[in-house]
This record gives sequence, structure tokens and C-alpha cells, in this order.
Amino acid sequence: MRRDSHPGGILVLGEVRSGRLHQATLELTAKARILADDLGTEVSTLLLFSGVDVNPETLIGYGADSVICVRDRRLSLFDQEVQSRILYRVIKDIGPDIVLAPATTSGRSIMPAVAAMLRTGLTADCTGLDIDPETKQLLQTRPAIGGNIMATIRTPEHRPQMATVRPRTFAIPASDPDREGYVSELTLPDHCFESRVVPLGLERSGGDDVNIQDRDVIVSGGKGVKKKENFALLRELAELLDGGVGASRAAVDNKWVPYSHQVGLSGKVVAPKVYFAVGISGTVQHLAGMQTAGLIVAINKDPEAPIFRVADFGLCGDLFDIVPRLIDALRGRKGVCT
Repeated sequence: MRRDSHPGGILVLGEVRSGRLHQATLELTAKARILADDLGTEVSTLLLFSGVDVNPETLIGYGADSVICVRDRRLSLFDQEVQSRILYRVIKDIGPDIVLAPATTSGRSIMPAVAAMLRTGLTADCTGLDIDPETKQLLQTRPAIGGNIMATIRTPEHRPQMATVRPRTFAIPASDPDREGYVSELTLPDHCFESRVVPLGLERSGGDDVNIQDRDVIVSGGKGVKKKENFALLRELAELLDGGVGASRAAVDNKWVPYSHQVGLSGKVVAPKVYFAVGISGTVQHLAGMQTAGLIVAINKDPEAPIFRVADFGLCGDLFDIVPRLIDALRGRKGVCT
């Protein structure tokens, strides 16, 4: 089904969680469709999963021309070595010109390994993708130098061009029920599933299985929150906003919250619609993990805190005065009795 004008095509590495397509897969497939239309080529999405609940045909409505499924019980638990090997094999088989994946934990693990196998480049944590109209090369935009500038990177010589993209970077369009495509099942030999790692099981850290990268609202706390017990205040605000709780590295290092909540270069990169930075000074490492949020609200008693430079709304004052007042106001709007 590839068009002769640009036979390489675009391959998207999809992600399945708990038997469901992760929304980043829909997002990236739809963006790949836009890029492919500029190139006159096709979009393929690769799904690696173990169960029978996933409906791969869903991706056709979002822009995929073909969906390649590897369905095997040995994929029930994530294994970077196995999934990297499978992606490498599929790339070698179909020869895509561009390979994209979400910048999730698994995407960040698999893509660098495969790029090394292919001896090509990889641009991580992109916040923009486009096609150069003259060279037809992929333009990959990402924050650089601690988030202080936006760099546009290209891979002029090596192929495929590879990039991971921050979840929630692009809007997900409505599904087109009239689009046509096909789904294929790929059966692989046993050696593709061999690994030096033996996954034993999956445990949720800290009893909280909410991935903050999936939330529209994130309330993050930093060193200014002072102690673990005070994060209860942030959780209350987050719950009223149907959001999740994030944290700076300082809060995680002090063991006030689990590492899974850390936002920043050494934690998770998030792009919610609204981001509350509570008691967070705003180091460049933290800013690089959240400054692409749609709206940033900073609460800090230091008027010189760097976080105010990127905030859309800055509340300079004691967080232990401001946050309770926000909670009371939200309760009043929702009609919740204290």
C-alpha cells in the first residue's frame, strides 16, 4: 500500500496499557498522518501486546494505513530487550523513512536501543514535528539547554529518522469512520522473545497507579511544601480539579512522594492543560519537564523565584494561606460542604 512517490513511509510504535490503546498512540498516529500527507506516503502503526481486548482497527480511523500486530502472551510484561528486538526486526522488514514513538517510559527505553542497532540518530522528547518542504526531511523540535531554547534537529544522512514525542503535544482529531486500511498479524520465531531479563510481575509503586502524564491538571509540590504530611493539601486541590499530584526532585529526594510523581529532566516530562507549581523555585531541570503546559500557575513566597518567569499566573505569598483558600473557593463552586 505504499505510494511510489515516497516509499519509505512512517512507522509509529504504539503502546497498549491494561488492554487498551494508550491515547499517545492515537495522538502520534494522527500526527504521522499529517506528516505522511506532506510526503505522499503511508503510515503504519506497530502494536505489541498479549491480550485479545485491543481493537487495532481503531487506529485506521486516526490515520493509519496499516496496523501491524504482534500478539503474544510473552508480551504481557514489559521487557525492553524483547520489544527493542521486535521493533528493529519490523524496521528492517518494511524500511520506514521515519520512526516515531511516544516519550513514555517504554518509548524512552526502546527507541535509543533501536537507534543504536540501526546506527542512526534519535531526537528525544520532541514538542514539534514538521516536514521541510524542500528536502522532505523530518524537522524535530525539542527544548534544549535546560529548556531555555527550542532546537530544531534533522537527520540529513542516516535512515530512518527517529524521534520520541512528549505525550499531549498534539491534539487528537475525531476518528474518521470512512478511512480504509488493513490489520495484519505478525508471528515471530521464539528467539525474538529471548531475554536476559525474566519479568516476575508488576507492582504499583506507592499504591498510586495514576500516571501524571495522562492528566489534564497537575498540582506539583516542591521544597516549599516542607514535609510529607503537607502534600495532603496538594492532593486535596488536585482531587477537586480531577487532576494528579506531581513533585520536584527535592520533594522526591526527601521521600515526601514516590519517584513516579517527579517532574523534570530526571523524572517525567508532562504537558497538561493546567500545571500548578506550589512551593517550587523553578530550576532549569524542572522547567524542562513542564513548561509546555497549556497554563502555568505558580505559587511561591519568593518574588524572585525563576518559576514566575514561565508562569501565566503568579501568586506570590505563603502557599499554606493560598492553597487552602483555593480549595475553599473550589468547594464553594462545586457545592461541597466543609
